[in-house]
Order: sequence, then C-alpha cells, then structure tokens
Amino acid sequence: MGCSFSGLNALYDSASGDVWINEHRFKIIRQLGEGGFAYVFLVKEVINDTSDGGVSNKIKDPSHISDDGTYAMKKVLIQNNEQLEFVKEEIRISSLFNHPNLLPLLDHAIIPVKGAPQQNWTHEAYLLFPVHLDGTLLDNAKTMKAKKESFSTSDVLQIFRQLCAGLKHMHNLETPYAHNDVKPGNVLLTHRKGQPPLAILMDFGSARPARKQIRSRPEALQLQEWASEHVSAPYRAPELWDCPSHADIDERTDVWSLGCTLYAIMYGVSPFEYALGESGGSLQLAVMNAQIKWPTNAKPSYPEALHQFVSWMLQPQPTVRPCIDDIVIHVDKLIQKFSV
Repeated sequence: MGCSFSGLNALYDSASGDVWINEHRFKIIRQLGEGGFAYVFLVKEVINDTSDGGVSNKIKDPSHISDDGTYAMKKVLIQNNEQLEFVKEEIRISSLFNHPNLLPLLDHAIIPVKGAPQQNWTHEAYLLFPVHLDGTLLDNAKTMKAKKESFSTSDVLQIFRQLCAGLKHMHNLETPYAHNDVKPGNVLLTHRKGQPPLAILMDFGSARPARKQIRSRPEALQLQEWASEHVSAPYRAPELWDCPSHADIDERTDVWSLGCTLYAIMYGVSPFEYALGESGGSLQLAVMNAQIKWPTNAKPSYPEALHQFVSWMLQPQPTVRPCIDDIVIHVDKLIQKFSV
C-alpha cells in the first residue's frame, strides 16, 4: 500500500494543487465534504504524454471509468496506529465487494508523512472512488424538504430495492459482512432522466464480519462501546444499544438500519428522530421500545403497506426480524403492486 510518488504529496497544500495516488496524478478541483479526520475532494486526473493511459487501466469494471477524468478522493489524516489499522481494514473490506449498488474503491495509497512540529498526524491515506455529484440521500432529503417535495411511492421502493441488492451481496458472501452504518448519509443518489434515481451504498469503514457470538458481559460491553463509535445512533439496532451477555449477533442489525432508512426515504428522518421531535425523551428508549410514529399530514400519503413493511423490519427481537432475502422478495411484490 505504498505510494510511488509519496514524497511529492507533502509539497502540496491539502485543498489545492496536485496529489499522486501511486503513479497517477490528480488535480484537486474542490472540496466536497469532510468529517472527523477525513476530507473528500473532487479531483481530475492529469494525463501527460508519458502516462500509461491513466488510472482507467487499473479499473476492472469499465462502468466505473470516468468519461471526463473526474473522481472523488477521500483523504484521511492518520494520527496513530489504531487509526492506521482502521483505514487498512476499510481498504481490505472494500476490495471484497463487487456490486453496482456498492461504491467501489478504485485505487488507494497510504503514505508516511513528516510535517511541521505542530502537525500531529503520521500518515495520510488517499482513497479514490467514482464521483456522484447529486449528493447523498440525506442531501436530497434536505433539499426536497425545503421545496416541500417528496419521493413518489414508486421511487421510494426503487431506491430501497437497490440498497437491498447491495446489502444482499454483502450478507450472502461466504463470510457474511454487515455494513453497520446504513443511513441516508451513506447512500449516494444519481438522478436519471426517465428512470428512478440510482442508489449506491458507500463508506465501508464500519463494515465487519456480521456474525458474533457474545458469551460474557465484558464481550457485550465491548460490542456496545464499538457500536457507539461506529454505528449512527438513530439507525442503530436495539441489540447494539443493550447487548445481552449471551447473544448471537448477525447481519439483521443492518435490517433494522434498513427499516429506519426506508422511513427516512419517505419522511426525511429516522422514525426515532421523528418520535423524539414529537414527544421528546430518550433516543435509546425510543429504539428499545420500537416506538414508531407516522406523520399524519405528510404529502404524499404513502400506502399503509409501506408502513407495515417498515414495522416488519423494526422488530426489537433480532431473532424474529426478517433476513435480507425475505425483504427482497417482499419489496419486489410491493414494486409490482405500486410502481407506475
């Protein structure tokens, strides 16, 4: 995971100039977002006469190649060995998946850096992805709310069906993986004329093998602590809030998050954020009690079958919660019934 031109990156400011990822050079166009120690930039590949044809030669799936040479680049400032291992694990896990509804990692480099005395990071990681400039489901929800618009029932189901397809790929691997942070902020949408939006699940920083045997109180507390850091609270399954000392955790933690996300595709927030907004109280208690409230004056008015579908996924007991294969069968029936 080295970088052939690693020394050159130190010459450039993080928000301007050029960056090398292995032997490929990219010009930073603008920043797209940031969070924690990570920054996401829109970059354009710089190809000169001596280039080998560019990063496109390394990309196996031609649908991931950019027509105009633009990509999204995530830069992570790594401060310690724990963060370094975390990024390496994200890279390893990302390479396991190959599905049109999962964001592919196209190239990456991790480089050691020596900066100014006040600089407190030891490495920089550069991860290259296809770019989707229409933003996330969360971005779209905020824009639509401001315009008092909503997705049609048909688009709600088509977006959700694509998320299910991506998760099914992860859950059905020989070693099943859970995404662990399914939420609107981790779903990229691309609007297409005459078609439903393309939905792509991204950010595999929290993805891990899905199945864990918890056999002691310390193990349960360790899982809860991990979940509090890596799984967004409004979309976190009850068993990750309060894990029993003897439990078999599996990929149905993602199914809970999927149910919350389906609600959010319809109404812009998770069901538990909505419930707290209505009556206040504790988010954890709302989750543990599966306290779902439905907006009464929302436009459009979605079919009751969608509400029942959400409730089916949001069962506090994971052993009676459906698996992804069951959900795919059911959403296909709903698409047949409600799509125009």
